[in-house]
Amino acid sequence: MNSLRPDYRSLPISERIELVEDIWDSIAEETALPIALSDSQRAELHRRFAAHQADPTSSIPWEQVRAKLFKGTP
Repeated sequence: MNSLRPDYRSLPISERIELVEDIWDSIAEETALPIALSDSQRAELHRRFAAHQADPTSSIPWEQVRAKLFKGTP
């Protein structure tokens, strides 16, 4: 499989992030079973959601985060 894999390390970080997102999305689409969270991941998710509910203005919309991550990429 190594011979089929492109040299992803030569890609800019923003493109590697996008590649990982695409791979993750394709796995999610093909997986019938939900991907399980560990107890610590679930606790962190609940903590962050509670923080968001307490102060929704502290959140940043995904579109802004993505724009900042991919700033300057074609």
